[in-house]
Amino acid sequence: MIHKTWTENNTGKKVKCVHTDAKKYTVENVLSIGKEYEVKNESEEYYFVIDESGKMGGFYKEYFEEV
Repeated sequence: MIHKTWTENNTGKKVKCVHTDAKKYTVENVLSIGKEYEVKNESEEYYFVIDESGKMGGFYKEYFEEV
C-alpha cells in the first residue's frame, strides 16, 4: 500500500522533462518541457512524479534527464 503515501515521501532526486514526444500515449497535457519534477518513486522503466494535473503519474524515463 506504498502508493497511498507516495505524495508525502521525501524526494531523493529531481528530473527535468526534456521532451513529450510519446509514441503511444498523450503526455504533453500532463508534462511540461523544461520543468523540474520531484521523483516520488522509481522503477527500472518509470519515474513516478506529481504531474501538471496534481496527481501521481508514472512516466517512461526517456522523457526526463536527471538534474
